[in-house]
Amino acid sequence: MRVLGIDPGLTRCGTGVVEGAPGRAMRALHIGVVRTEPSLPIEQRLALVQAGIASLVDEYEPEVIAIERVFSQHNVRTAMGTAQAAAMGLVLAGQRGIPVALHTPTEVKAAVTGSGRAEKAQVTAMVTRILCLEAAPRPADAADALAIAICQIWRGESQRRLARALAAAR
Repeated sequence: MRVLGIDPGLTRCGTGVVEGAPGRAMRALHIGVVRTEPSLPIEQRLALVQAGIASLVDEYEPEVIAIERVFSQHNVRTAMGTAQAAAMGLVLAGQRGIPVALHTPTEVKAAVTGSGRAEKAQVTAMVTRILCLEAAPRPADAADALAIAICQIWRGESQRRLARALAAAR
């Protein structure tokens, strides 16, 4: 399975493409960040985020786009920018017919480290180890995007099976 992980952000939108399957070795095909300048108008920043994600979809042809679920933050302005950046991935997936998976930060941390309360450094260390990288992915937004993709590979199929079983039971 090939997954594009997105850690949404307006200034730095983390991106990572991971290929693998549960119980098998995984490899990072792409580690990066789509950056935008805060001085640009919001519509231009969002267009840059969307174009960056679109180029990754074109190049890597992911089977799923996994995005960190935006949750409430104390800073409303930051939360809005994060949600808007996440929307660019959602819209692109809808346009291209690519399934989307949303994962909470706690879910991602638990999948990658075994603890939903893990610190960023622990997540980065585990991502480095899981993907057999020579160096820790930088910046942290890129490491988070890889963690989101890993979470989807490890948990996505079981979540789909559970959803199908619940739908069949209704």
